[in-house]
Amino acid sequence: MTLLLGCIADDFTGATDLANMLVRGGMRTIQTIGVPTAPLPDEVDAVVIALKSRTIAPADAVAQSLAALGWLKGQGCKQVYFKYCSTFDSTPKGNIGPVTEALMDAMGTDFTIACPAFPENGRTICRGYLFVGDVLLSESGMRNHPLTPMTDASLVRVMQAQTQRKVGLISYTTLDKGTEAVRQAIAKLRSEGTGVAIVDALADAHLDVIAESTADFALVTAGSGVGLGIANAHRRAGRLKHAATSAALPNVTGLSAVVSGSCSDMTNAQVAQWKASRPAFKLDPVALANSPAAVEDAIAWTKDQVASGPVLIYATATPDDVKAAQAELGVARAGAVVEEALAHVAKALVAAGVRKLIVAGGETSGAVVSALGVTALRIGPQIDPGVPWTVTLGGEPIALALKSGNFGTADFFAKALAQLEATR
Repeated sequence: MTLLLGCIADDFTGATDLANMLVRGGMRTIQTIGVPTAPLPDEVDAVVIALKSRTIAPADAVAQSLAALGWLKGQGCKQVYFKYCSTFDSTPKGNIGPVTEALMDAMGTDFTIACPAFPENGRTICRGYLFVGDVLLSESGMRNHPLTPMTDASLVRVMQAQTQRKVGLISYTTLDKGTEAVRQAIAKLRSEGTGVAIVDALADAHLDVIAESTADFALVTAGSGVGLGIANAHRRAGRLKHAATSAALPNVTGLSAVVSGSCSDMTNAQVAQWKASRPAFKLDPVALANSPAAVEDAIAWTKDQVASGPVLIYATATPDDVKAAQAELGVARAGAVVEEALAHVAKALVAAGVRKLIVAGGETSGAVVSALGVTALRIGPQIDPGVPWTVTLGGEPIALALKSGNFGTADFFAKALAQLEATR
């Protein structure tokens, strides 16, 4: 197997988000959970290795990313793509900067780009400032993120705090002039000693320009949006043999459920809409920490309910509730008890016959797929921008939709299940 594109993603839903974009562009794509240890199917254009490295210690994130890079090199990978969140989730210590530097050093390259833009989902970059919808990143719900609060919208400043390399900017005004102008800007930045360039993107057309301008790069770092540009470029060049069927998935039958741990604004809206007309069970982190029986109560409730129709088990809460739980338990423990509980619930759901499972939240998705022993996923059709259905490889198939916290419309949970039923 020789891969056109090998990707290293810093969380599970982020990996699925990128894989979704590649499939939309016509690339037959497999997502693995961690570095692969078993052979993958033939006729694959791209592999996305999902790590859980976004919020761990920088040294550990670097080590995991280099291990993934080693595997990709062994497959003869043509280009490597380091994928992070479209809201550039990180802290002044990392992990985007340290991982980027380590990959550059390992690949012997002195220059790369950084572009988390995803215009279709409202993530745009203008003169180096990241917008979420119509507001700056620092004014969005991400300012309240419990692990990676984003309080500065200037990506040049954010990235510069995380790397020893000089960080520059390629403006949308250059992108508007086309590929050659961007290549000239890259050459100028390199001559000035810049190692990483933040690249603006206001529309999908900019993603195509970025992809064409960096086609000969050994390493690209970005959110998922640039992945669509790269896939489009490969398709136009006639390199994709299975573009027409890249999103095809096997049929999966069984019960349905939703597990939600994200506390983003959008996931709160999605949970609220579901609760208005469908059964739901709330898990409280303080109760979970103080009484292991709280998990068993949730499992007992789901087993009683799920045979009659889809159910939601959630720990999604408002920012004030999250802060209160963190004040009592500590930030790390509050998150850990929720992830562990929801992973335990998901495992019990599958044991009870659930084969169609939606999981909301990157950390929650990582915990759930680990608990289920999932090692690889075939990527299927998009539900909402950045979120596709997937089906597990190996063993009895399970359909999974792994949703990043801020992604999807308010009716996402019901819409996703309806889409899967419609394709049966």
